Amino acid sequence: MTTVASSVLEAALAEVRQVQQANWPAAIPREVRDPIGSHGLVDHLRHWAAERPDTVAIAFYGREIGYAEYDELSDRFAGWLLANGAVAGDRIGVNLGNCPQFHIAMLGILKIGAVHVPVNPMLREHELAHELSDAGVTIVLTQPALAPFVESVRERTPVRLVATTDLSDMLTGPAAGAPFEVADPTATDWHTIMGSPRAEAIPTDPDALAALNYTGGTTGLPKGCEHTQRHMVYTAATATVATGRQVGENPPTALVFLPVFWIAGEDFGILLPLVNGGTVVLMTRWDARVALAEIERYHVTSMVGTVDNYVELMDTPGFADRDLTSLDNPMAVSFVLKLDSATRARWREATGNVLREASYGMTETHTADTITLGFQDGDHDLAGDPVFCGLPVPGTDVLIVDPDGNPVPLGEQGQIIVRSPSVMTAYHRNPAATEDALRDGWLQTGDLGKFSDRGALHYLARNKEMIKTNGMSVFPSEVESLLMLHPAIERAAVVPKPDRDRGQVAFAFVQLVEGEETVAADLVEWARGNMAAYKVPEIEILDALPMTATGKVRKGDLFAMAEGR
Repeated sequence: MTTVASSVLEAALAEVRQVQQANWPAAIPREVRDPIGSHGLVDHLRHWAAERPDTVAIAFYGREIGYAEYDELSDRFAGWLLANGAVAGDRIGVNLGNCPQFHIAMLGILKIGAVHVPVNPMLREHELAHELSDAGVTIVLTQPALAPFVESVRERTPVRLVATTDLSDMLTGPAAGAPFEVADPTATDWHTIMGSPRAEAIPTDPDALAALNYTGGTTGLPKGCEHTQRHMVYTAATATVATGRQVGENPPTALVFLPVFWIAGEDFGILLPLVNGGTVVLMTRWDARVALAEIERYHVTSMVGTVDNYVELMDTPGFADRDLTSLDNPMAVSFVLKLDSATRARWREATGNVLREASYGMTETHTADTITLGFQDGDHDLAGDPVFCGLPVPGTDVLIVDPDGNPVPLGEQGQIIVRSPSVMTAYHRNPAATEDALRDGWLQTGDLGKFSDRGALHYLARNKEMIKTNGMSVFPSEVESLLMLHPAIERAAVVPKPDRDRGQVAFAFVQLVEGEETVAADLVEWARGNMAAYKVPEIEILDALPMTATGKVRKGDLFAMAEGR
């Protein structure tokens, strides 16, 4: 591993900053001002509960929760945790789809100084067992439909208590447009939890471990990124500045259907609205008709979705009759469809607002690391190499380096490295991976990018092997690790395969244990029961995987083979 002197990086950074400052958009503040003056997420909730008690914090299919109620309900969740023996530092798993209980549980966990562990509800047995065990989760809040999965792996984890809540438990009437049936709220544990006494307030430690956000990687199963409340508040505050506002000015109303158990959903669906005293209009899953109705009803100001989501909105019958003029901060993520001038022009003509790329980021940085506003004149942001990511938010530094870690000139490609107040503290229980990823405060992202002549970041490609399926990250090493749990598989190698509808899919080449006669269809069926559906690969059995002289799989050969399948 080559070590580059910090003075070399700082000198290159000074040059890049000079170019970036010279091209700073007029609408974007150059520094962050937070009137609350706290780095604690919990403190922001308490502040807005006092200042704006009746302002809608969460709207969910007709149910509206004000800030005072949000504060009270999360106090009650905190009280329930304490009554069940939880203490500061305990890991508490939240295994839910999008619903207000997720927000309430997260804030309740932080209020007692415990650690929030969002658990993807799409995980299956081996994935779930790994995450609960690796994080050291002792209490899990989950949905009734997911509880059997948790119970099936419980003996392999530290979990001692499992509680349930249905997606509809917070509703008080019909849920028009909801993608679920309204269940009996007394059939789960939620009504008991909400009957708990409110926990007494304790001081917030903004630098204590507050969350373990799991991400895939280039080796093995997912790793937990250690994040603090300071990371959370910085992310939300700088993401606010990236919209041309300071914290608390013109509080946003955000339509959120991204899963809030993922870091981007957490940022834009929990943190940013909360830090600003704004409103999140929450959807359990994407539905274009429901989205249009909610945008009009709540005068939604911001939304993050794929380019495909925006195209679907425009193609929805009756779209032309809808008033979307309030949506002045629409952000798109280019996955299957890429944002282009034609799509932008169509959106602008229909709504009067400019559709732009969302920011660059990853779980390790808590995402929302860049500013894309202010470069839309003449479609400047769409004219260069995709994907345009803009300038780093205030307080965040980005450099492009060569394979030896040396900075490269503007315009040249290399690895993106990031330094910011929201970069993870470490990979949980993984010092080797932490040492490899964090070098002198700089996160080695593994992503390929370059700077434009204006100092704007352009993201060119993820780590070569990572797969994006409908915008969801699939790490080959993780799928390989799971496949190797099958007793008939001797070796497995996973690569991306182009897919017209989903962008990419995972394609696995496997070599069977000698004498095994398992067929590919049986392996696929096994994979469906042991990993999240979006990770399940297409599988082809080979007599032997192509290997190098040193015993490594020749992934390059497999890339070419998968493209031809």
